[in-house]
Amino acid sequence: MTRNVFIIGAKGIPANYGGFESFVEQLTARKESDNIHYYVACRRDLSENKADTFEYNDATCFNIDVPDVGPAKAILYDVNAFKWTMNYIKKNNIQNAIVYVLACRMGPFIKHFKKQLQQYNGTLFVNPDGHEWLRAKWSMPVRKYWKYSERLMVKHADLLICDSQNIEKYIQNDYKQYSPKTTYIAYGSDIIKSSLTDTDQVVTDWYTKHAVKLNNYYLIVGRFVPENNYETMIREFMNSATDKDLVIISNVEKNKFYADLQNKTNFESDPRIKFVGTVYDAELLKYIRENAFAYLHGHEVGGTNPSLLEALGSTKINLLLNVGFNEEVGKDGALYWSKEVGNLKEMINNNESLTIDKFSKLDELSNKRIQEQFDWKLIIDRYESSFINGVAINE
Repeated sequence: MTRNVFIIGAKGIPANYGGFESFVEQLTARKESDNIHYYVACRRDLSENKADTFEYNDATCFNIDVPDVGPAKAILYDVNAFKWTMNYIKKNNIQNAIVYVLACRMGPFIKHFKKQLQQYNGTLFVNPDGHEWLRAKWSMPVRKYWKYSERLMVKHADLLICDSQNIEKYIQNDYKQYSPKTTYIAYGSDIIKSSLTDTDQVVTDWYTKHAVKLNNYYLIVGRFVPENNYETMIREFMNSATDKDLVIISNVEKNKFYADLQNKTNFESDPRIKFVGTVYDAELLKYIRENAFAYLHGHEVGGTNPSLLEALGSTKINLLLNVGFNEEVGKDGALYWSKEVGNLKEMINNNESLTIDKFSKLDELSNKRIQEQFDWKLIIDRYESSFINGVAINE
């Protein structure tokens, strides 16, 4: 019997955006089981293929139209995608389907859809993502909505798949009145080297354009938002004695956050600080990671962060903010800094004189973390077992 799995909440595939999109890309591309068929919701305005439905990675992708209604657009997208899903299930009388909703945006509507799904013996899986309600970019009313929505998603989910052990603990503790059924399946990664070399045009163009030298820069990759602690990382870096650059790959818009950051740190006066925009070429990004001297990670909110996994698999030294999410991923394969003034500066200064042995050991341990815990093959196996059995597969 084929298990039909409908995935709602990613912007779509092929992946050009963030973590959920890359996850769905990998889940469909690396599918092992012939007993699963994926249906993936895509936003038509962002989709390369504008057809109502199209095949990609042996999955049926369905385009959803969503009007531009400001911050509520993402909620409406999920609602419209679930509507499409239920119409398809009814029309084709599909029994025992799984609808897997990524993130907790559509809580106020979930009871309505869950009832419809149950009429066809379907089950609702939810990925609670990170602490969206803690993100500084949201106003207080929006944060309250996120928390309320999360509570309803947890209440009605048949299974919550948490990509972080810390998130799983939080769901179990904060929502114990619902006795939530949870399982932990991490996000995936690999340690396969980039296919590029230092003589490839795309490599030489990028390094020349930004005046960056191989192995002579610290690297940050992440969304340009306050809770990723750019201010602390930039200030501490500026106060350090390193002569290396700080290369920041991010979707930087010269907005209020950028202006505030400049006012507080005066980073534009330091030629080492280089905002270089985004890099969507996956092989080039991997090459840039591999040839960084060290990676800086300041993410404070969220589950298992894809850019952190990629760094552990590619960059030799990883300096992570000491919060539970990061420590559970990096373990002994990384070094940890706090937001205390001077702490990261000291670590950067000490980093400059690390012995070759220490350097190699950290590189080896970070690769080992990926191989043993986060390898895509392990992750796909766990997901497919959960989908086929319709229940959690605990480690």
